[in-house]
Amino acid sequence: MLLNVLLISAQKFIPVDPESSVNFTIKNLGINVSGKFTGLSGWIHFDPANLTESKFSVSVNAGTVDTDIKARDNHLKKEDYFYVEKYPRISFISKNITIEGVGQYTITGILEIKGTSKEISFPFTANPVADGYVFKGGFKINRKDFKVGGKSLILSDQLSVNLSVLARKN
Repeated sequence: MLLNVLLISAQKFIPVDPESSVNFTIKNLGINVSGKFTGLSGWIHFDPANLTESKFSVSVNAGTVDTDIKARDNHLKKEDYFYVEKYPRISFISKNITIEGVGQYTITGILEIKGTSKEISFPFTANPVADGYVFKGGFKINRKDFKVGGKSLILSDQLSVNLSVLARKN
């Protein structure tokens, strides 16, 4: 295992979209509604021995929003929600990474949704695999901070995002 970590350190990795997941959950009428995004792309430079040089620059295709209800998904793509015609990608660019324990880190960076950028921090794990890493983490955001949807008595402002990203050597 240590040999695997040493061999893949200081490498550039590319997210593998079909083997990764970007999922979200939000309450609508008091019921959890889940969805996902695909079209994950970007790059990750990760070296657990040199976190100051480690960087993440990743995004998903906002137009792939999928809640298993086509009419709702089409509504979410419109101007009052994700406005995918004008803002086709949701992106995250890291600013810094700190170690919290073996394989456990905290990442801080800029999340951009619908042209609005906010700094967020969240914990994640990095598990080495034969030719890369699996990164897992999650965070909560307020949709209104990103101008996604307006006032609503039935839709929660808070949502949870869970990530599992397989990244392989470039």
